[in-house]
Amino acid sequence: MSAFTRLFRRLRASTAVLTGLVLAAGGLVGTAAVPAQAATSITINGASGGRTFDGVGAISGGGGNSRLLIDYPEPERGQILDYLFRPGYGASLQILKAEIGGDTNSTSGAEPSHQHTRSDLNCDRGYEWWLMEQAKARNPDIKLYGLAWGAPGWIGGGNFWSTDMINYLLSWLGCAKQHGLTIDYLGGWNERGYNVSWYEQLRSALDSNGYGNIKIVAADSDWAVANDVNSNPAFAAAVNIIGTHYPCGYRSSQSNCSVPSAATSSGKPLWASENGSDDYNAGAPAVARGINRGYIDGRMTAYLNWPVVAAITPNLPYPTMGLALAAQPWSGHYRIGKNAWVMAQTSQFTSPGWKYLDASSGYIGGNRNNGSYVSLKSKNNSDYSTVIETMDAGGAQTLNFTVTGGLSTGTVHVWSTDVNSNNPADYLVHATDITPSGGGFSLTVQPGRVYTLTTTTGQGKGTATGPAQATMGLPYGDSFDSYATGTEAKYLMDWQGAFEEVGCGGGRGGKCVRQMSPQKPITWDALSDPHALLGDVGWSNYTVSSDVLLEQPGYTELIGRANAQDYNSTGGLNAYHLRVSDTGAWSILNSNTGGNVSALARGTTAALGTNRWHTLALTFSGTTITAVIDGATVGAVNDRTWAGGQVGYATSQGETAQFDNLSITPGSGGNDGTTGAIVGVGSGRCVDVPNQSQTPGTQVELWDCNGGSNQQWTDTPAGELRVYGSDCLDASGQGTSPGTKVDIWDCTGGSNQKWTIHADGTITGVQSGLCLDATGAGTANGTLLQLWTCNGSSNQKWTRE
Repeated sequence: MSAFTRLFRRLRASTAVLTGLVLAAGGLVGTAAVPAQAATSITINGASGGRTFDGVGAISGGGGNSRLLIDYPEPERGQILDYLFRPGYGASLQILKAEIGGDTNSTSGAEPSHQHTRSDLNCDRGYEWWLMEQAKARNPDIKLYGLAWGAPGWIGGGNFWSTDMINYLLSWLGCAKQHGLTIDYLGGWNERGYNVSWYEQLRSALDSNGYGNIKIVAADSDWAVANDVNSNPAFAAAVNIIGTHYPCGYRSSQSNCSVPSAATSSGKPLWASENGSDDYNAGAPAVARGINRGYIDGRMTAYLNWPVVAAITPNLPYPTMGLALAAQPWSGHYRIGKNAWVMAQTSQFTSPGWKYLDASSGYIGGNRNNGSYVSLKSKNNSDYSTVIETMDAGGAQTLNFTVTGGLSTGTVHVWSTDVNSNNPADYLVHATDITPSGGGFSLTVQPGRVYTLTTTTGQGKGTATGPAQATMGLPYGDSFDSYATGTEAKYLMDWQGAFEEVGCGGGRGGKCVRQMSPQKPITWDALSDPHALLGDVGWSNYTVSSDVLLEQPGYTELIGRANAQDYNSTGGLNAYHLRVSDTGAWSILNSNTGGNVSALARGTTAALGTNRWHTLALTFSGTTITAVIDGATVGAVNDRTWAGGQVGYATSQGETAQFDNLSITPGSGGNDGTTGAIVGVGSGRCVDVPNQSQTPGTQVELWDCNGGSNQQWTDTPAGELRVYGSDCLDASGQGTSPGTKVDIWDCTGGSNQKWTIHADGTITGVQSGLCLDATGAGTANGTLLQLWTCNGSSNQKWTRE
């Protein structure tokens, strides 16, 4: 080693300590620093081989997760769209994957079909066309990808793998063309395996109908498809990309993303064509690992997060998953999550078509726990970006870089996101610029961060913020007359079936909502009756009324106090229903997520018949539920199962009923307490049932307030704190000693489920006299709650919202 080389390395090591101070603290705050651990040398070599980068993106669909976004007012709606799609502003998505609607629930709602029946075609249904147009308007280079989760029942007589489905996809592509959209990628049937001959038929149909440039992704399931790609030349010729879901493990830390050799040897690009399914903030560490490690471990060249946005009400499955939370169009409130900023650390510094540099990608010091790095070079073969994640690192680490192979040796711009911080000011920060010397430079990286080193410019960070959360006020009504035919009424979210605007039947003028699906769909999730929900999960005492018309024999329903909804086993809903059939038979029903439906009252009134308008109403006042048909009270019951929730419409399977003149008016409610969040004074976070669990014994915790039904607590006259209407906040095992866990349990009336809310903000157990306490005075998401000796500290004080 020459004297010059020894001197140069000493200078680089000194620079590393200085740079680490600047990045960690934003400026020099002292003259001494603890030396970083032994430095790691990384060569960024532009001559290295590597696969072509296809992009990072997200998914709209697999449920109605984008449904409420279109109903947002301006300017908030435009701000959210900018954060998702606008280059140099937020997540800057490079791929948008959209559901091809099939009139059936596909996790958190149903998306409408462009073709409910063989003879019916309307290219303006739903909101996916609008969303793709908005994405393209902001980023003309974004790639679009279509995939079906289910389909209308007329397809192939119920067989998805049919010529009907091929033609259905062609008609969808024709609709895209009408909207000025070019589809880049097309898939088969989400997570339902694959049919080799069907994919070959799809390729032939695309080629012969002018869609030869569309690339087919198979099979949006697992890696099994690679075996047939390798053994069947015709199938291999039909498939352009192998896309798999959750290749690093479902809802995992995404620490290990290895793939089978059959996939890597196939010669096809490999994609994580669905990943994520995590909270818009809490999922950030996994996203940071997965984007990098998907390539390092498995040479995957695209990463698609499910979903793009949580624009659904919080009683539906996965209510906070995505890159942003946008669940309140009535208030305009939204939040941009850490997931978006972690994704931006790649998307704002690369473009599809860049090349990975395999020799310049790996694990820091060869150790997964230290973190990972990937390097990519631009199409000009000069600019480059290196993305570094240190999610699991135990301390600061010095990285010594050498740039070679024709890459730029100019200024390196360093951007960083502190994933451990809850301060948005710490996300996507332009931390510093470094001027390499002789092609070398050093950087000290801190734990729990994502860094991007780049020679490119043009990055940025939006500054718009949304207004505060607010409940949806009552009274609320809608005549449905102001919407275009085929669109969806404001705030009305389909769960099963398709509820759309049409010209009213039965001799009535104006517009009405009609359930459009006339047959059982090809489902993805559990089949339930067609139904749609609207409103605020915090509503408790109110009257909901609507005009209804049956187009054929069957029944229709008015729904109230609807809260949690199941998706993968029963399709059940926690709610009350007024069901009325064409014969005049009526019933007040109580349903739950277990798929159980019980009649609280039933009887018969004058026959409704078909093609005649009638008015239904349900009134909720405390525990009293009253049903009214055409102005006459037909039944009243007392039931305390569900304390509050949304309103909705439902029909029997295949019933194409109509609805008009929705009205929701507030009621007095009697003395049934208040419903809302319980917020920790010390943490600012809500008392939360983890993952919307309804399993008895689930310990409650602190979590970011999101308005979810798992954060809505009703203090009843009996002294209970109820969630989901029927579960109580509970001192586990009737414990009375400090440290007893606080969980949920079926309400029993026991004294271990009775609580006193005090003026000083404390909440004490009636049986124990101990305070509701955030364990260890914790304030972070996931801090568990317990009983503890009252001591007046802020982790034992609570407010109601």
